[in-house]
Amino acid sequence: MLKLSVGYQDSEKNGFSQIVRTYRDAIEEVYFAFVGEPSGRSALGGYDGYFDYTLQARLVSELKAIRALGIRLDLLFNANCYGADAMSEVLRGRVLSIIEYLESEGLLPETVTTASPAIATVVRECFPSIELRASVNMRIGSVKGMQYMSHLFDSFCVAKEVNRDPSRLRAMRAFADAEGKRLVMLANSGCMRDCSGQIFHDNMVAHESEIARQKNIKLLPYACWNYLKDPKNYPAVLQNTWILPEDIDRYEGLIDTVKLATRTHALPGMVIDAYARRRYLGNLLDLFEPGFSPVFAPYVIDRSRLPADFFERTVGCDKACERCDYCRAALEGALVNADE
Repeated sequence: MLKLSVGYQDSEKNGFSQIVRTYRDAIEEVYFAFVGEPSGRSALGGYDGYFDYTLQARLVSELKAIRALGIRLDLLFNANCYGADAMSEVLRGRVLSIIEYLESEGLLPETVTTASPAIATVVRECFPSIELRASVNMRIGSVKGMQYMSHLFDSFCVAKEVNRDPSRLRAMRAFADAEGKRLVMLANSGCMRDCSGQIFHDNMVAHESEIARQKNIKLLPYACWNYLKDPKNYPAVLQNTWILPEDIDRYEGLIDTVKLATRTHALPGMVIDAYARRRYLGNLLDLFEPGFSPVFAPYVIDRSRLPADFFERTVGCDKACERCDYCRAALEGALVNADE
């Protein structure tokens, strides 16, 4: 049975370790970024100049509780940009000091996930026992892409666009098996497929603390939110890369681990429950990160009203959405006014 990799989320009231404890049989690892470090999401602990200095002790305590459950730890250095420090000794020192600190606390991570070949090189040199994983942010979606980085990485979180492309995934699986590599799939991303704004957005997130100190232009620069302002574009949500909990086991033998985006999700326990049980019947938008529920309100996408052949049709199609009406018709059948 495919197991889950879930993203740590800080909670002062109900520790994330309690969610992990509840679903421990379904969870293989917990991934996390260290306090204050840029990653693929907002830095843990800091916002608008304010920094929560109690968070490090809480993070360490939670990680120890998670490790005690027999769950692996995956440390993230997956920011898309490290600016002028990208190749620096400063970055090297920061990465090594974090890993050394975790090791001193008995929390040496089994895995480090990064989007930086420089960081991968440093970790490989100094901590050869740690599994190195290529971040989904590297958008590696082919055997050729894996070959370029095969000397550095032990596992690959495949590009989201591969999720619904079984021929490419099978080819990557064959290469992984031949080279002794592992494959991970991010199952519940709400991001738009082939998003032309992803690199810009990921770079912004990496520099979020610096951006917050600027006098910024008043706009919403995110491609997805702007695109979905027009209801005619709503079917794009069904054309994205997510895989329903009910369909996860179809990937047995193709991937090794199912990654879930839960680090900033409002209901991480609900997401983990759905994929652990392989069942979800609520508002489809609430399953994803980002979920776009505010854009659709008061409408929701009733998961139970999706066509029975949705998986087969969307995985087997040629992705030429501009000349197909299947997802538009599927959305019309599943869109429900929650106020009525």
